[in-house]
Amino acid sequence: MKQVLITGGAGFIGSHLAEAVLARGDRVVLIDDESTGSPDNLHAVRDHFDCTYVKGSVTDRNLMRKLLRDVDDVYHLAAAVGVSLIAREPIDSIERNITPFQVLLSELHRCQKAGHRVKLFLASSSEVYGRNPKPQWAEQDAIVLGPTTQARWSYGCAKAIDEFLALAYWRQHKLPVVVGRLFNVVGPRQTGRYGMVLPRLIDKALVG
Repeated sequence: MKQVLITGGAGFIGSHLAEAVLARGDRVVLIDDESTGSPDNLHAVRDHFDCTYVKGSVTDRNLMRKLLRDVDDVYHLAAAVGVSLIAREPIDSIERNITPFQVLLSELHRCQKAGHRVKLFLASSSEVYGRNPKPQWAEQDAIVLGPTTQARWSYGCAKAIDEFLALAYWRQHKLPVVVGRLFNVVGPRQTGRYGMVLPRLIDKALVG
């Protein structure tokens, strides 16, 4: 039985991942600062005997050191998401997409040096591709971002920095990491509060 840590575990994607991890018979530890996630998303798993939920920040180094002690895999989903959020709080959005991941990587490296090797999955985004005009994208395609005067491009740039950091830790320290660029994930529990198009469209349709 593995023990899995999910950052952003009370979010839309994180809560579904937690259910999948428990369904396959593993233990799961969830951490979320509840800035965009909600404990309400964890209704199906909060009382599960193999699920532990912690309200806190990945930037809390002491907390992360404690949570990583017995973990086998980490799924890093914690992020500032949504076009409207990025437009409204650009500084906080950039920092929340980079700083926690820096802390997580350094703590995973610390674990590895102590003989505890933890596998890491980084949830990146299709926004990394920016304005690349190709009809289909591949991992090696160029990043084509818009001007820095437009705040929306900061999200793709921040996610690209996360990818660079993850791959740098692999190259320098052989920290096991997989990067996944998520495309337009939709489904139950997704909120339109931060600019996601489909839930906003559905909300307006229901009101109309």
